[in-house]
Formats: sequence, C-alpha cells, structure tokens
Amino acid sequence: MKKPEPIQVIKQRRDAALHALVSGVPYIKFLNITFDRRGDELTGVLHFDDKLIGNPMLPALHGGVTAAFLEVTAIVTLSWAMIWDDFESGRIDVETLTPETLPRLPKTIDFSVDYLRAGLPRDAYARARLNRSGRRYSSVHVETWQDNRNRLFAQGTGHFMMPPREA
Repeated sequence: MKKPEPIQVIKQRRDAALHALVSGVPYIKFLNITFDRRGDELTGVLHFDDKLIGNPMLPALHGGVTAAFLEVTAIVTLSWAMIWDDFESGRIDVETLTPETLPRLPKTIDFSVDYLRAGLPRDAYARARLNRSGRRYSSVHVETWQDNRNRLFAQGTGHFMMPPREA
C-alpha cells in the first residue's frame, strides 16, 4: 500500500498550480493582483498603487480597475475550480503545469458591476461565488471590500463561456 503524501507536499503542489494559473495573465501582474488560497477557496488581493487612482481629488480607485479586479477574480476562481477537479483526480500533472500548458481560461459573455461606494486608496479583497458552473456556461457573483468584509464597495455578476475540456 502506497504511503500518503505529506500535507506540506500537497500544499506546495496546489500553490504551484495557482501560481502557474495567475502568472499566465500579464494584466493580473500589471494590476498587482495576487490570490490567497485556503483549501479550494480563493481571495483576490488588489495591492494598492498610486497608478490605480481614478479621481485624485477624493482619492478613489478607478472604476475600471475595480471592474477588472472583480472580473479577474471571477475568471481565476472559475479556472481554479476547473483545475482543482482535474488536479485532485490526477488528470493534470502539476509537475508539468506552466502558463503554456494550462487549460484555456473562461471567456466573458457579460459582466455587470454595482459600484456601492468609492474604493479607498488601500488594498482591496474579493471573493467569487459560483452560482452555476457547467461544462459550457457558468455564472459567478463577486464581492469586493477593503477594511470590513461586511462593507462592500462593489459587487459584480458575470456569465462565462467555459473552454472545452480535454477528454
């Protein structure tokens, strides 16, 4: 009987898979978005930078940056859920996982944003909830906050076309 792998090895492999997924999108790096992983749950982190300010008089985060952060969080969460299943079942070998060998990302059909208040000049966090995740179509709700998880500054809902899965 094969001895189970140590949990630290499994965590390192999962972190490597998430890094490969995120590092494959230059815009994520440009906006300085990272993802904190706890099991299969992801929290997007938009690290503050002066270039993200849209209205210097307030100052407030640019609305386009807020929308991009929500959409990126939705796409990465959808992709992570897809990779997680393949990863856990052994269909994806993490040792050979690179941005070039990853499955294609979901394509946005539509994405709407509700701006609830101004995003302040500080780090922001976002989490996505998959409302429906099928083989061809998925629906996602995303919320973003800064200091208080219960005080959202924006939320979004998106519909995505899922890439074909390898047989």
